[in-house]
Amino acid sequence: MTINMSATLKKIKEFYTKLRKERGVLLPAWREVSGETPTISFSELISAYLRDPACKAFVDFLADQTVGAGFYTTVNSEYARAEEAKQAVDDFSEAVNLDGLLQIGAREIVATGNSFWEKIEPSHLEQLRILPLTSVEKIVRDQYGNVKGYRQTASYGGKTLQPENITHFKWIPVNGEAFGTGVLQSLCETLSFNGETRMSFLEMKARIEKVMPEIFEKYAGPDELWLFPGVSADKLAEYQRLIKSKPKAGARFVYDRADADIKTVAVDPRARYEAYVEHILNQVYLGGQTPLPKLFTTPGFTEASARAALRIAERKVMALQRFIKRIVEREIFAPLIQQTGLDSKKAGCRLNWGIPETPEITLAEVIRLSEISANTGVQYIRPDEVRKILVKMGFELTESEEAENTVRTST
Repeated sequence: MTINMSATLKKIKEFYTKLRKERGVLLPAWREVSGETPTISFSELISAYLRDPACKAFVDFLADQTVGAGFYTTVNSEYARAEEAKQAVDDFSEAVNLDGLLQIGAREIVATGNSFWEKIEPSHLEQLRILPLTSVEKIVRDQYGNVKGYRQTASYGGKTLQPENITHFKWIPVNGEAFGTGVLQSLCETLSFNGETRMSFLEMKARIEKVMPEIFEKYAGPDELWLFPGVSADKLAEYQRLIKSKPKAGARFVYDRADADIKTVAVDPRARYEAYVEHILNQVYLGGQTPLPKLFTTPGFTEASARAALRIAERKVMALQRFIKRIVEREIFAPLIQQTGLDSKKAGCRLNWGIPETPEITLAEVIRLSEISANTGVQYIRPDEVRKILVKMGFELTESEEAENTVRTST
């Protein structure tokens, strides 16, 4: 029996190729056709950020902690053309104001979980701009989750933008969704159970705040019943007009019966709503994922408690920094280096948060370097530079003999 080994190997190869091509389906067919929209509209989330002080505080605090300190870039020093790669990235970052874009993008990511950056590429990457969140209506994907296009709303032209021209910062997509999830999402979501729907916590908070001025206006002064026994109807009407014209809080009633009781309306002291209000506010603060409101509003919040709360918030900030860092490095820095004819992998350009650390120079290192310069004849450090360093370290040095002789000669 003869076995055709080449045919058998070919069949095995085709079998494994087929296995590799088979992938799990992420989208139902109807979503692939119609496209996907955000669960909570971007306009609603933006409205919450702009109009609710607590929501704005949540977003600004986390965004400022994430990108507020700025950034700097580093490259692999062992790469022969490392300086060229770094210069290309730094020049582009300054030209497009990447620091300013990160400030805006970080707020959008924290608030909504999404930020859409368009890469302007006539022939190569030349510019970056952030698209308005409300301009993106749908994301169209195939059944495997690969993005085929970003469809804009009719008011923005209704175009479908190609995925290769869009850098989508998608923070924590849940259940394979096309859009990310921001901290304001859970505050704006309703919850359905047993055929009933619970309003969102942000709506609960808004309703409480709406009622508070009304309660204050109603009970700032008690409702009053004014009695004028034996007064004629005409006189009573005159008194009524006079009393109602006075700018005083509380309702006023005029009655002509002497046997009427005087009544005032006041808040029932048994109605205790503090626990309910505190629960709603605590849920809102939990949704905001930052201790900032509690630190500012809760009496008796100790320094130890504040430090513990801030340490917890730091974990969120670090996760956001890693997320933004990796996308910028992969989607912006790497293409920039490649288009200049350099190797982006060997260059290894990295985005680092904060201010670059300046190495501290010790006195022993200064002395050692000056000794090497004196013994070898190679001027790694000159005597005048040594003196300047010593002065910066706090040494009170007198003028050199050469300087003193110059002063004597001039006099």
